[in-house]
Amino acid sequence: MRTAPSASRSLALRVLATQIVAPLSIFALLACSAATSTHITEVAGTWGGDNAGMIVNNTDVHVHIGCTLGDAVGPIRPDANGRFEATGTYNVDAYPVDRGILHPASFTGRIIGETMTLTVSLSDTARVLGPVTLTYGKEPKMGPCPICRVPKGIRNSATHSSRNQIRP
Repeated sequence: MRTAPSASRSLALRVLATQIVAPLSIFALLACSAATSTHITEVAGTWGGDNAGMIVNNTDVHVHIGCTLGDAVGPIRPDANGRFEATGTYNVDAYPVDRGILHPASFTGRIIGETMTLTVSLSDTARVLGPVTLTYGKEPKMGPCPICRVPKGIRNSATHSSRNQIRP
């Protein structure tokens, strides 16, 4: 038979153990889920957002931000933290009249889960577009400007038609 002080001590130890174990368990669960949601290895596909989009395959990257567009060599390979960088060219005068002026550009960003933050930096003019937020598998919602459905490398090797564009 327990005495009153012994029962109190037992209850206090159970409460203390619950207060320590429960938060540690939650922390471990969140740490594991955060680690699995940040490591992305497959970027190929369509990434869409408001007035922005990216189409990626194993050899090409095609980006639209507003009425501008650019291309880089794929694939994109994010690091363990989801960060990536690719180099290519960018055309800030693509629509409504494409003047054909291409600028050297850096495409940088981070992917967490199915969300990408993308920034395009032109190295010869110091102009920066973005950051924009894109979602994997989401159709880009472009304003008055069309977006190509396929990257430049594929467009150049196949017949390009108006059905290869997403219109507003």
